[in-house]
Amino acid sequence: MNTIMDLETPAKIIQQGGLVIFPTETVYGIGTNGFNADAVKKLYEVKKRPLDKPISLLVSSMEMVQQIAKDITDVEYKLMEKYFPGPLTLILKKKDIVPNIVTANQDTVGVRMPSHEIAQKLITYANVPIAAPSANLSGQPSGTNIKMILKHFEGKVDYIIDGGNSQLGIASTIVQVIDGVPHVLRQGTIRDGSFLSLNIT
Repeated sequence: MNTIMDLETPAKIIQQGGLVIFPTETVYGIGTNGFNADAVKKLYEVKKRPLDKPISLLVSSMEMVQQIAKDITDVEYKLMEKYFPGPLTLILKKKDIVPNIVTANQDTVGVRMPSHEIAQKLITYANVPIAAPSANLSGQPSGTNIKMILKHFEGKVDYIIDGGNSQLGIASTIVQVIDGVPHVLRQGTIRDGSFLSLNIT
């Protein structure tokens, strides 16, 4: 386990398809290279996650969003402008560069830009979108501190970053824009603690 803020080593591990546990402002994530189908398959196996359950990609810039998503609408851009970075996952149409295993063979992909400094730097240094579900076994509560996470993942991942207790402790809100209207698929919190406001048009 590592508590130092030198993130180049875990970023290289992610680039090479290894698994890294790291903090975000919502809950801890367990992540790998989102462009590496074999690495994502290993992520599913370690989490005991059903293969029909998609995994979101974490990004650190709008350039990275545009690298993995296409046909982005004005409403989707407005949502990202208002809530990125932060605890919002937006469902977008995916480009072919995103492996089908990430999206469970769907034509959309969940995209989030976390506001946590460690997560931001890790993604930037890795220079790839990080496929990162919450750091818990499938069906178990999301990991919000290293102690609870180690019970399930010690010895099963390549690197662990201890960032203390999660700031929010609740998974991100998931939104999909359908026919120009944002729909909440999973309720969560935004940075000011209130529920997501969709009055953006």
